[in-house]
Amino acid sequence: MKLILGSGSPRRREILAQVGIVPFEIRTPNVDEMPLKKELPLEYCRRIAEKKIQALELADEEIAICADTTVALGRKILGKPVDRAEADRFLSSLSGRRHKVITCVAVKKQNKIKTKEVVSRVKMRVLSPQEKEIYLDTGDWQGKAGGYGIQGLASSFIPWIGGSYTGIVGLPLTETLGLLSAFGYPVFGKNNG
Repeated sequence: MKLILGSGSPRRREILAQVGIVPFEIRTPNVDEMPLKKELPLEYCRRIAEKKIQALELADEEIAICADTTVALGRKILGKPVDRAEADRFLSSLSGRRHKVITCVAVKKQNKIKTKEVVSRVKMRVLSPQEKEIYLDTGDWQGKAGGYGIQGLASSFIPWIGGSYTGIVGLPLTETLGLLSAFGYPVFGKNNG
């Protein structure tokens, strides 16, 4: 069985590599990730993950993984910031507050799709204007939901999490392995695609 990773995220590849799984191929689906009017974060995350997995055409011997991660501040969706100013606004709104990081993973084999959502809670300490500027200068916020990545420099902003660390990074490992196993993919053993 050939594993297709429907994501260009190097973080998702690194998470799979932690357990010896190397995708056979990377196929990044091109989908519109704009939230619908009044869409709640969990529903949004699920819808986008499902759109991504449905956009992939698979051969009979292929199995695919797609995921979507979003940051939720109450009912507000903080996706990937479009520019530095939006990243600054996101960090300002998260500073000193708890928020949720939602990742939905979807696995597809032939025409069958299974999904799983993982909701983690994160506390960000109060950030000084200087800390925000230094972080924004690094560019690490680019392409990251909520404008930060917990696995990099911003890890120093996070004193507490409740939930799945790998889910916060972008691919909840335990749940992903469970979905792959449900489709008969050998998650332990020979996993070279």
